[in-house]
Amino acid sequence: MEIEGTIKLIDETKTYGSKGFRKREVVVTTDEQYPQHILVEFIQDKTDLLNDFKPGQPVKISINLRGREWTNPQGETKYFNSIQGWRIESLQQQDGSGEMPPVPPMEAFEPAEDLKEEDYDDLPF
Repeated sequence: MEIEGTIKLIDETKTYGSKGFRKREVVVTTDEQYPQHILVEFIQDKTDLLNDFKPGQPVKISINLRGREWTNPQGETKYFNSIQGWRIESLQQQDGSGEMPPVPPMEAFEPAEDLKEEDYDDLPF
């Protein structure tokens, strides 16, 4: 799955537990009629993917939805969801975007003056 939007916030990398579990969160605001602020977490070595990005930058993030079950000491079962990012790409247009320039109107072209009917077309098709 993918999310597209503008980076609103990039948090610092945080380390948890004795084994050094690392997590870094980013908030992306979607560009739709009712914009959503989506929290995406990057974990372990994927936290470094956010180093080259900053707030205000349009991005596309590839994500996985994760869910887990937890039973509290009173025996009640709870369910939690998370959105984990595994790739992030900038959506900013580059100068060489590969699009063709617009075609000028017909009036911009001059008519051929020296056209002779006896000139034959030697193209093979």
